Amino acid sequence: MADTRSDLLVVGAGPYAYSVAARAGDRGIATTVVGRPLSFWRDKMPTDMFLRSGTDWHLDAAGELTFEAFVEDRGLDRADLDPIPIAVFLDHADWFAAGKGVVPDPRMVADLTKPGDTFVATMEDGTVIEADRVVVAPGVGYFAQLPDWHAQVPPERRSHTLDRVTFDDLAGARVAVIGGRQSAYEWAALLCDHGAERVDVVHRHPTPAFERVSWRFVDPYVDQTLAVRGWWRQLTADQRAAIGQEFWAVGRLTLEHWLVPRLRPEVVHRHPECEVTAVAGEGPVSLTLSDGDVLDVDHVVFASGYRPDVARVPYLAGVLDHVDSTDGFPDLSEGFETSLAGLYAVGFLATRDFGPFYGFTKGCPSAASLVVDEMLR
Repeated sequence: MADTRSDLLVVGAGPYAYSVAARAGDRGIATTVVGRPLSFWRDKMPTDMFLRSGTDWHLDAAGELTFEAFVEDRGLDRADLDPIPIAVFLDHADWFAAGKGVVPDPRMVADLTKPGDTFVATMEDGTVIEADRVVVAPGVGYFAQLPDWHAQVPPERRSHTLDRVTFDDLAGARVAVIGGRQSAYEWAALLCDHGAERVDVVHRHPTPAFERVSWRFVDPYVDQTLAVRGWWRQLTADQRAAIGQEFWAVGRLTLEHWLVPRLRPEVVHRHPECEVTAVAGEGPVSLTLSDGDVLDVDHVVFASGYRPDVARVPYLAGVLDHVDSTDGFPDLSEGFETSLAGLYAVGFLATRDFGPFYGFTKGCPSAASLVVDEMLR
């Protein structure tokens, strides 16, 4: 017998999970949310980092408890929100959850199965939750990507940006950052802020631009996703590639202008169009670059991003045989449903079928609307 019974179980307690749970509650679906509240944002992001997005991105599919409404409610000075400190985003998310009555159960799911018509979630404490439907919203923390040579660096001298969220222990250190997108250069800035002696940023592409950009170009694409069922997958390969290139140009080839004053030129040294070809030593570590340079460093930070792979979500092991996937992505319906009836996936795992914007909080309200509408069809 189940310890808890629910119409809908939402596994995860990040922005996508909050949006789905709030929308389901608005539509009268009895919902249970499990997971440590915003744990990735609280535990896997530096407390002194900033968001790339503005207050126009929010979590409410109903368009009421928006980020703008939070700013007005709290009487915040907009001059302090350009860029947005992560602490302000977290306050906004807590405010949204409280306003919507979303109260996550902080326990974690150990195993999810579907032995009959209903899902059975066994929690880490051994208790059981049964649900007719399940939405999984795993954060990117499951999907860290590392170069093949990373294991040649001693474990105590390497970290992924996923785990490197404090920097005081690297004051006075020489650090190599492997990668050249926003996280790489933001972590370089944070290392400067915390007194690193030298930071070498190594990446295979040219040095990105640092400019103020607008993400407004995403709005019509998200609107189309809501207006036309299955819109993204109906596009031709060329159309999807063109939108992907537009997204890449704004989100990857151009980085935030507010990083520039913090990238101290006497500390940060850039190695564009380079890659590591050899690793030697244990302390310090010598990295040989493809241009012949050799860097002697005390620590290596991998800002090498994330690659979706549904098989790496541990609690899905019990249902994975029933979930069709392609290149690590679950195959989803127009309403985010997997091939296992009643199981839905939102967030990063949905980007192949819904577009790259669904790996960002911008996609939260529309994903919530679509997945709840799918349940009620």
